[in-house]
Order: sequence, then structure tokens, then C-alpha cells
Amino acid sequence: MTDSEIIQTGAGDARITWHPAKKARVVLAVSHGAGGGIEARDLRALAAALPPLGVSVALVEQPWRVAGKKVAPAPRTLDTGWRDLWPAVAKRGLPVVAGGRSAGARVACRTAAELGAAGVLALSFPLHPPGRPEKSRAAELIGAGVPTLVVQGGNDPFGKPAEFPAPDAFPEGAYELVEVPFGDHGFAVPKRASLTQEEALAVITAAVGGWLGALPV
Repeated sequence: MTDSEIIQTGAGDARITWHPAKKARVVLAVSHGAGGGIEARDLRALAAALPPLGVSVALVEQPWRVAGKKVAPAPRTLDTGWRDLWPAVAKRGLPVVAGGRSAGARVACRTAAELGAAGVLALSFPLHPPGRPEKSRAAELIGAGVPTLVVQGGNDPFGKPAEFPAPDAFPEGAYELVEVPFGDHGFAVPKRASLTQEEALAVITAAVGGWLGALPV
């Protein structure tokens, strides 16, 4: 059973939709990207797969999305909304992993250390704008300062897995990267791929579930 709550933030009202575990050991608070909402296929899959593993999933809709706007605001405003809603995802007294897809992953990385996140889940981290590898955002990822899992599509135009920093670039916190073969920025796979869309989503849920289960929380 899910339930939703509206949280007031300095950037406007945010919405949290809870997918609770019966015996939760950790909370995954995960937000959407700049081009969509919590209906994204990977977020829906995680919300269904993780509660039986003892992970309560909080799907977070940023204020701009709740307000019905089509364009995300500046990163500073996104961070404000995330910081202000954090007490609502931490109120259950459990360790909280900060997560997000695309722009939401950047927010999670930028704020993880200051908010005391137990880890960061970065889905489709936008390492650079498409076709602009010189505009790298690797510093945000490296600077998360907590255990980090990146799940990246093999054909993501915002950064393919081979373009990501090597693990030894991370001075603090463990870093892992899981590739979803053939996946694009939304983890869609072409029909001609050697795995189905359902199998691609299973790669994501298995990787995230295993990583969360191994976190020292």
C-alpha cells in the first residue's frame, strides 16, 4: 500500500509517495529527472522490487513538477527543495540513501554529505551534455563523499559507462558502476537487443537491491 504526503519547501511544495517495507532497515529516497516524473520505468521498478527486501522507497516529486511546470529550475533551486524535504524522508529513524535519476542524481550527489545520507544511488547520471564530453560533471559524482552506486545505460548519450571516472578517483566512499546493456538515458533497450526491456529492468533492480543489502547501515 502506498501513501503520499505534501512537504513544504523553500522552492514550493514537494510530494513524497511512499512504498513502505513491512520490516524496513533503510529508506531509499529517490527523485526524478528534468524531463519526467516518478512514473519513469526504473523508478517504478525499484518501488515494486525493493520493499520485499526491507527497503522503504520514497519517490520524490520536486516542487517544479508538483506545480505542473514543464521545465526544471536552476540546480540551486533543485537543491533547496531536496534539502528542505529531507527531514520528511529521515523522520522514520532509519538510514536514508539519497537517490535520483539524471538531474535528480546530480542533486543527490551534491547534497549527500551535508545531509548525512548513508549512500547515493545515481541512475543515468548525466556525466555531460550529449556530444559535449568536455562539459564533464564528474566532480559532482566524485564529491559525493559516501558509498555510491551508478547504474548507467550502455548507450546513454549523457555518458557511457566507459567514460566514467575510475574507482581510484574517489577519495572517500566506495564507488560501483553497473551497466545496463543497450540502455539509453531512460534505460529503454531496442527491440533488436539481446535482452528484453523486462530483463533490462531486472538488471537494475538486482544491482540496486544487492548494493543496498550490502551497505553497512
